[in-house]
Amino acid sequence: MNSPDPGGNNLRFSEISLGIVCPMANEQSTALEFVNAVLQQCRGFKSVMFFIVFDNACKDGTIDLLKELQNKLPQLKVIWSPENKCVVDAYIRGYREALNADCNWILEIDASFSHQPSQIPQFFDKMADGFDCVFGSRFCKGGKFEEAPLSRYFISYAGSTLTNLLLGTKLKDMTSGFEMFTNTALRKVLEKGIRSRGHFFQTEIKTYCRNMRITEVPIHYRAPSQNVNSAVILDAFSNLFRLFRMRLAGNL
Repeated sequence: MNSPDPGGNNLRFSEISLGIVCPMANEQSTALEFVNAVLQQCRGFKSVMFFIVFDNACKDGTIDLLKELQNKLPQLKVIWSPENKCVVDAYIRGYREALNADCNWILEIDASFSHQPSQIPQFFDKMADGFDCVFGSRFCKGGKFEEAPLSRYFISYAGSTLTNLLLGTKLKDMTSGFEMFTNTALRKVLEKGIRSRGHFFQTEIKTYCRNMRITEVPIHYRAPSQNVNSAVILDAFSNLFRLFRMRLAGNL
């Protein structure tokens, strides 16, 4: 991991516009509590915009609940994106909304409390130290991977190990989706182009950030789903070896 810029310590949150990106689908039972819990941790900024992205995967009326809440919470921005073909499209739409709104820092977090809002402040503290990106890690000291079958743990841990070996990255957790970027860092990632159509896109993003000022913070992750299907694993291997070939060619 690269060293921070000491000058970043002079940053004050009151000068920072914060964007939060979170795709949602069928989260009716936890959506309101989750939104309030996240915003509770995001005080003291110049502005806060919470971009929640919905598409046709939402079937239970969660979007209607949050549209109603949006009328009471000016920070909340409900995005309807029916053109999405996969969850990656939902994340990218959220990223672009935050960038178009000129947010200085962009926090990515998963819904349904798989990521814990109470752990958000540590991301802010590291960003204020001058890092370009801060990545949540389940495998560094203090991190936890809970309520998941052993196969999920193994895929994430082994995937991180293999990625570091092939791509020269050094993060302990290359597959987590709880992370934060400066506006400039995220723009550079999107300019590279995200090719993965599955969960490997989180690894792809971290690979593109490998030469930036990056660090990890421990997170507690609760897996909301069970096993990873074969299509996701095939996508991961395909894109991993694509990036490996790019590295060998000096194009990464």
